Amino acid sequence: MEAFLERERAQLPPWFVVGFGVGIAAWFVLDTPTQWLAFLAIAGGIAVAGFTARGGRAERAVGWFAVALVLGCALAWGRSAWVAAPRLERPVITAFEARVERVESLVARGDVRLTLAPAHPDLPPRVRVSVKQDGAPEGLGKGAVVRLRARIAPPPPMALPGSYDFPRDAWFRQIGGVGRAFGEVEMLATGRPGGLDRVRDRLGEHVRERLPGKSGGIATALANGDQNAVEKDDAEAMRRSGLTHLLSVSGLHIAAAVGAVMLLTLKLLALSERLALRFNLVLVAAGAGAVAGVAYTLLTGAQVPTVRSCIVALLVLAGIALGRDALSMRLLSVAALVILLFRPESLAGASFQLSFAAVSAIIALHSSQWARRLFQRREEGIAARFGRALLAMVATGLAVEMALIPFALYHFHRAGLYSVAANLVAIPLTTFIIMPLEAVALLLDAVGLGAPLWYLTGLSIDLLLWIAHTVGSATGAVAMLASMPPYAFALIIAGGVWLCLWTSRVRLLGLVPFALGAAAAAISPRPDLLVTGDGRHLAVVSEDGTPLLLRERSGDFVRTLLAENSGFDGDPAELQAAPSANCSRDSCLADLERGGRRWRMLATRSSTLFPWEQLVASCAEADIVVADRRLPPACAPRWLKLDRIQLEQTGGVAIYLGRARAWTRLRGGLGRTRGRLGRENSLRLLAVQEGERMMPQFVIEREMPGVGGLGAEELKGASQTSCSVIRDLGPEIQWVHSYVTDDKIYCIYRAPNEDIIREHAERGGFPANTISQVRTMIDPTTAE
Repeated sequence: MEAFLERERAQLPPWFVVGFGVGIAAWFVLDTPTQWLAFLAIAGGIAVAGFTARGGRAERAVGWFAVALVLGCALAWGRSAWVAAPRLERPVITAFEARVERVESLVARGDVRLTLAPAHPDLPPRVRVSVKQDGAPEGLGKGAVVRLRARIAPPPPMALPGSYDFPRDAWFRQIGGVGRAFGEVEMLATGRPGGLDRVRDRLGEHVRERLPGKSGGIATALANGDQNAVEKDDAEAMRRSGLTHLLSVSGLHIAAAVGAVMLLTLKLLALSERLALRFNLVLVAAGAGAVAGVAYTLLTGAQVPTVRSCIVALLVLAGIALGRDALSMRLLSVAALVILLFRPESLAGASFQLSFAAVSAIIALHSSQWARRLFQRREEGIAARFGRALLAMVATGLAVEMALIPFALYHFHRAGLYSVAANLVAIPLTTFIIMPLEAVALLLDAVGLGAPLWYLTGLSIDLLLWIAHTVGSATGAVAMLASMPPYAFALIIAGGVWLCLWTSRVRLLGLVPFALGAAAAAISPRPDLLVTGDGRHLAVVSEDGTPLLLRERSGDFVRTLLAENSGFDGDPAELQAAPSANCSRDSCLADLERGGRRWRMLATRSSTLFPWEQLVASCAEADIVVADRRLPPACAPRWLKLDRIQLEQTGGVAIYLGRARAWTRLRGGLGRTRGRLGRENSLRLLAVQEGERMMPQFVIEREMPGVGGLGAEELKGASQTSCSVIRDLGPEIQWVHSYVTDDKIYCIYRAPNEDIIREHAERGGFPANTISQVRTMIDPTTAE
């Protein structure tokens, strides 16, 4: 071990950053302060043991890794407490005045999104409100004071397991409510927009004026990092073809900007013999490139991938100045550490993970001995040099795609399979044609000569969009995955980190966890039923994988969300058209054949109130009942009830039905405790049902003389006592309803056996004179 660590001593510092990230991830994964304290205590104990044990480099490495775990978890905990801010508990509709903190123009949607600081005692200190573009006043900008009327609601929960965790991001951005304005926004005081925000907005407006239409949206994203102007179908095509990274200002764009400024500076200064002889022009050009990289990063909003790329670029330039390796895993680790120190929450975001995974794969590939031998420049013919360069590009593209596919499947449920071929054309087109043309066009606009270059820029972007649409619409272009188990994702990441950080053959051991994680992801089951956190939207996933939607008028966002979480590449169908479903305007009843048995699902889809007897009877005949309203306790399905009350606790639910068991997967969410971020476990067994048998149902006869004369308050108190005991006993026992006569109460319970019913009676102080198990049910339809 000592000999191995001595050979790999240059690779040990990045493992400290890995430990730091694992500590942050542990805080996100664990639920409560008790668990966080336990993690810190265990990691601290390992650190002490590592430093006090008599040994060499191995013991010290373990100690430093444990120290990093402690620091990462403590930093994330402290950061969450530092940014804690009040949040709405329920929706409100109110008129209020507010100061504008940020204005985002969502050109493709026809909206303007405002981040506001309300001057209203009943609203959080910061809310986000969307306004129709035609309702936004002229000159609306940062610092303005406005009056508006809006519906503000708490940050919406994660809609489904594995979908975008908006509550987490809202917590760290201190956004306590979101909503939409009614009517126009009244300007009370104009702001004084200035600085980079104003420059960024004016640049975007100028680009769209010079290049209207779809091309203007892409050009705006390349110029100032604002992707909100990209048309929806173009953004989808870029995602499907694996080219969406071109819209996010990151390594490619920073490298192009820095490289172009360095080259231009070097060539111009070299024209002077005096300057060339007296100064190190490479250092001067590197300084100019550094200034250009920082300016471009600030201009485009300093997003995580842009900051990461800028930091790496600055380190590369420093390495050039010092005569060191231009790019290494240690430099990338420094960039990651800097970002995590200021924004530890970024670790949980797809942007951070994708950007660092891509660069890590590139560095790991080109630092390997075989890659250096194969791709190293040498004296050979033009054809051979071109072929070697092309081979390096293909190998780099394959390495990057292999690194990114797991992250794309985990976060977005889809990954482009033809992206290597698309990027071989799109990256050179963007780097060497589109971006230089756009930059020169902007410069020539100062003297009114940019029109020809804008025309060429538009043609080039049209070619890029043609590539994206052609590749994205090709058969088999996209791989879909309904869900990736968190443990599989963790195995893949662990294997990838091991592969990238070591340089000797021991790195190949990382293929084992990577393969195990990939296999676990590949065999992960597809959900049979998806229910959003508000209960309004539901998808029954058919045997062929097509999601069947409860509501035929679901919006594009909901349709896309349910399709992706079903692992389906296409537009969902309607549940009411399925032969196994019987739908009316107000509800749907559907039978699902899974694992050799039939499951009956009942779902409401309107606000109409149902007759009491009809609702109770329908619930009793169903295995699963879903509603966006509060259902009465008498509505007792055979297995699972998901009404508004239950969904407020669980959030979105994915239900898996099988021969031996049925279980649900709950979404993560934001805890209600101020100062910390909590969530439900990403996988939690809500209910288990063994074999083909339902939980037995019992009729309990309780002799209670005079019970029929009890008042409402006395019956309420008895019911509260019964419910309290049931909560203590756990989810195995369920009270359906009871019938009260003059001297007796007849109760209907579901329980695995009579013993738990007797225990309930003893704890609650209720008699249980007779307990009879229900063998079957009959009604007038039995005679038909």
